[in-house]
Order: sequence, then C-alpha cells, then structure tokens
Amino acid sequence: MIPIRRYLQQHTNPPVFLLSTALVLLFVGWGVVAPTQLGAVAERLMALITTYFGWWYVLAVTGFLVFVLVLLVSPYAQLRIGPHDEPPDWSTWGWFSMLFTAGMGIGLVFYGVAEPIFHFTQPPVETASAADAAMRALQLTFFHWGVHPWAVYIVVGLSMGYFCFRQGLPLRPAAAFYPLIGRAIYGPIGHLVDILAVFGTLFGLATSLGLGAIQINAGLHAVFGVPMAAMWQVAIIAAITAVAVASVMAGLDAGVRRLSVVNMFLAIALAVLVFVMGPTLFVLEVLPSATGQYLQHLPERSLQTFALSESGSAWIGNWTLFYWGWWIAWSPFVGMFIARISRGRSIRAFILGCLLAPTGTSIVWFTIFGGTALHKMMQGGNTALAEAGTTDAMFVLLQQLSMPDAVMTVAALLAVLVVAIFFATSSDSGSFVVDMLTNGGDPHPIWQQRLFWAVTEGAVAAILLVAGATTAGNPLSALQTASVTSGLPFSVVLVFMCWGLWRQLQRDGPPVTPSAAGR
Repeated sequence: MIPIRRYLQQHTNPPVFLLSTALVLLFVGWGVVAPTQLGAVAERLMALITTYFGWWYVLAVTGFLVFVLVLLVSPYAQLRIGPHDEPPDWSTWGWFSMLFTAGMGIGLVFYGVAEPIFHFTQPPVETASAADAAMRALQLTFFHWGVHPWAVYIVVGLSMGYFCFRQGLPLRPAAAFYPLIGRAIYGPIGHLVDILAVFGTLFGLATSLGLGAIQINAGLHAVFGVPMAAMWQVAIIAAITAVAVASVMAGLDAGVRRLSVVNMFLAIALAVLVFVMGPTLFVLEVLPSATGQYLQHLPERSLQTFALSESGSAWIGNWTLFYWGWWIAWSPFVGMFIARISRGRSIRAFILGCLLAPTGTSIVWFTIFGGTALHKMMQGGNTALAEAGTTDAMFVLLQQLSMPDAVMTVAALLAVLVVAIFFATSSDSGSFVVDMLTNGGDPHPIWQQRLFWAVTEGAVAAILLVAGATTAGNPLSALQTASVTSGLPFSVVLVFMCWGLWRQLQRDGPPVTPSAAGR
C-alpha cells in the first residue's frame, strides 16, 4: 500500500490537485445543502458579469481570432507541434472526429433547431420580412458556432502542444507562461493558472453535460412519455457517467477515439435523414447564401455590443456572452485534448484543421436542422415549432417531417443516442484533461484519477441542474452562469498565453528551408 504522501508526489501536482479537489467538493456540498441559495447567487453573478464585462468578452474573443489568423499567414506556421520530422499520431479522420466531438458535440444537437428558431422569433433587431429574419437567424447562429470558438480553442491547444511536444515542458496551461516568467511556472503563479483551468474545464463540461441530460430527457419524453424533471435528468447524468467510466477504463485510443468515430457516423446519419425528408432544395439554396452573408458581416458582428439597444443588450447577454464565456471555460479542456492528439502536425495544418473543418461542419448542420425548421415556420400556421423550447425543439421538428411514425421514433432515438455518446466522450476526455491539469501535465494519467474526475464532473452538472431548477424553474440558468463566470478569469490567462506563444515563436524563428541554408 503506497502512503498517501508518496502517492500524491508520484501521481499529482499536490498544490493543484488538493486545492482543486477541496474547492470542488465544497461547491458540491453547497449545492447539496442549499441548492436554492446557490441558484440565487448564480443569478446575481450572471447579471453582474453580463452588465459590466460584456465589452471585455467581445474584444477578447475577437482578438483571439485575429491572433490565430496572423499566426496562420506568418512564417512560423511551418513549424511543427513536436520534432520537425515526426508524423501525426492519428489519421486525419480520427483526429477530426475526436476534436469535433470534444469541441462541440452536445451543443450542436441541443441548439441545432432551437437557436435559429429563437433568433427568428425574437431577433436582437427587427427585420423587414420573414425571409430576412430567417437569413439573419442563421447568420447569428453561424456566428456563435463558427470561427470564434475554434480560435479560442486553437490559442490554448497550440500553446500547450507547442510548449510540451517541441519545448519539452509539461502539458499544462502554465507552460505557455515560460517565456514570460521562466521557472516560476512551477511555483504559485503556475499553480493558480492550472487551478483556474481546472475550474473552467469542470464548469464548462458541467454546462455541456447538463444540456445533454436535459435533451436526453426531452427525447425520452417525446418517445416514451418520461416526465421532464430535474430528478430524471440527474438519473440520466448518473447513467451516462457510468458509460463514460467504462470508456475511461478502455483508454484514449480504444475508448474515446472509437466512440468519437462511431458518433460521427451516427450524427451524419441523423443529418442525412433530416436533409432527405425535409425541404432539400431549400436547404441547398440557403446554404451558400447564409454562409456568404455570415462571412460578409463577420467583422461587424464580432465587435457588436448593442450598447444603445435595450432589447439587443438583453439578447447579447443571453446568447453571445454566454457562448463566449462557455467557449473560454471549455478551452482548457478542448485545448489540452486537441494538443494531446495533434502531435506531429504543423501549426498551419493545426489551425486550418481546427478552424475550417469544424466551422464548415457546423454551418452545414445548422443549415439542415435550423433551415428545415425555419422553412416549416415560414409556411405559416406552424405554431408547434414557434412554441417549442430549447430542450424539445429537435424532437418537435422530427415530428413535423413527412415520415412514418416508426421512422420518426427511430430518428428520435438516434438523436438521443448521439447526445448520449457525445455526453460520454465529453466526460471521458474531460476527466482525462482535468487529471492532466492536476497531475502536473503528465499525458498518461492513471485511470483511478480519471475515474474520480469523471464522477466529479457528473456531480457538478447534477448540482447545477438542481440549483437552477429550484431557484428560477429554469435548469439552464445555473449552467449558463457557471460557464460565463468561470470563463471570465481564464480569458485573462488566454491573453498571456498568446503573448507567451508569440515570444517563443520569435525566439525559435521560422524553419530554415534547404535553399536558405545553402546560401
């Protein structure tokens, strides 16, 4: 039996592991003992941050996108994440499947129908016609799920991957500070950075897992009549967390990669079904038009705060600021995970793969699901979709399609299965990342700690769901607050990560070509 002190020294970074564990357990205890009080505090925090720090989120996330684009066209883009002659660890398809299911996953299914409908019925500013409103609804949805979130992920993933696999530093966010503070990354400053990353990851994951549990509950309600209730959602979290635990035991390649690839095919099957059974020609016509308008208005939307519009300010607080906080909170998780699976790729390939492929897939996804819903609504007389909530909009749309009841039931169950596997892969890869954050950056953490963090993630998601439901009757409220709040301090960390990465790239210099070496 290994003494506890020796165990901590061998398998953890004790200050980060012990402090993170203590604070998370205190939070879970607070939620168990006083969920109403926790929910009330969450509401006040959300109002405070969206009122006073919205401008910072807008500027920061836009700045990260500009930084990534500058890197893409710089001479440093030829450098590799790792030794210059090392090939990638995974195939392009396996790599893309893992980074996409970890980076977006549940949210695409949860908001695929609901978000375009909301922006159509309750836009931030009025439009001249229903057609204009539909096009703007898709543009706004693309904006929230397009290049901006992936720019945030790239900053974290590229920084950690470059410093770990090329500079030989631990795979931890604090490593990106090495060009700025040197070996102080192993002291209190580095520990603070990693603890902030732990909380961002846990609360970002809790948001995603909570959304997944709510949507699975909605699907089971639509098919089997299971009640929509917080206790059912907690039970769903427990059940899917058990699946994630099984994946934890199987390991990264056998567990996460296989589940990710399977789920990509299931998600494609669901999208193809809706595309074929829905207004196929309409979707094909809207796709290039909406994409073009998204790109055309991207600079304007990136810096828009609706400072002079009361309705616009409320809209941006509920949507854009929530998303920007969510993506930043998720960034340690997604960034570290995609860094771990991207060894051997060049900076340019990494940026292009992470920026364009998921964005393009998201645009196609939202056009198929959101475009189909908007087409149904513009036909007139369809109140079911207009009255649908975020949790059941996907299943209401499936009921609106012209297909036999048996096929509709299969489609609904397929949607539930896709969300469930997204849930499992997010929890598994999330526990993998949190363990690396708390063990000092070891990319091969022991399974016992991954098991502990997988269970902890599920517990945090359950606590937030219950807190939101008991306070405002809206389980999403506490989940949104968790993301926006945990993302705020880590957004400052991201700014310093950009600075540290750029300074290190300048020190290393661009790769020398054979012709240049000959001169």
